[in-house]
Amino acid sequence: MAKVLTVGEILVEIVATTKGDGFREAQPLIGPFPSGAPAIFIDQVGKLGTPCAILGRIGDDDFGQLNLDRLRADGVDVSGVEIAPGESTGSAFVRYREDGSRVFVFNIANAACGTLPATPHGRAVMDGCTHMHVMGTALAAPGLAARAMEAIEVIRKNGGTLSFDPNLRPEILNTPGLREALDNVLEQTDLFLPSGDEIFLFTEAQTEAEAAAELLERGVRDIVIKRGADGASHFNAGGRTDAAAIAVEELDPTGAGDCFGGAFVSFWLNGADPATALTHANAAGARAVTRLGPMEGTSTRAELATLLATTETA
Repeated sequence: MAKVLTVGEILVEIVATTKGDGFREAQPLIGPFPSGAPAIFIDQVGKLGTPCAILGRIGDDDFGQLNLDRLRADGVDVSGVEIAPGESTGSAFVRYREDGSRVFVFNIANAACGTLPATPHGRAVMDGCTHMHVMGTALAAPGLAARAMEAIEVIRKNGGTLSFDPNLRPEILNTPGLREALDNVLEQTDLFLPSGDEIFLFTEAQTEAEAAAELLERGVRDIVIKRGADGASHFNAGGRTDAAAIAVEELDPTGAGDCFGGAFVSFWLNGADPATALTHANAAGARAVTRLGPMEGTSTRAELATLLATTETA
């Protein structure tokens, strides 16, 4: 069975319980919740029973231990997570606006998760994995990007596969060197998982179908476009498959795309057809938004089956 690796930030999220624009005055808060896009993704992979691991760095503090406990309990190999004495685990404070958009205050670049030195143990973890999943957030952090690129090289040389979720938050788009790193990764990608209009950052095409056709021609094997409440579509040489979203009441959308990605990659690696993989990935994303906290809604196969049996598509 394939073993999935991801590299990137492990942090906590703390959520304001009021709605408004930012944190310029005191707000009531809830948390901490385990978080970080790569951590959420790999937790979802682990909960589906697919062997998986993460390389990352945390502080020697309660926030770091909170994440280790959750990831380990959900089946993730955390032997490649370095604990940095004297440093703090990364954090993200989030507050929702009235229109549903979010304001974040991040402590990532200057926290333990902002760097990840090369180590013999980290290389051993890479050698033990057969699939690499890359998040754009890891490529935007100079201290993480080198390890992500190293992992791609190792797993590729060992005959493994690569999936890529750009996950491009607005605050990282102007990071020096990010454009080149994104293009480098895309050239090696088997499974590409952009959200919404992200696909147009990688092509000059004017429609989704044209963009997907161009990327397939350039060597990407499978493309999945995530659209949240508008469903998702899969493209490969065999054609296009669409899947409607599942109608649920949204509480917290943070992490839903990572849960979708974790579920799709898990089913894809285990040989599921596109329709089956899309259906379960949509269910994972839908269930995620019904829980407060970005990792609180990761799902087991049984939980996805229950949701699919009791809900309708949007």
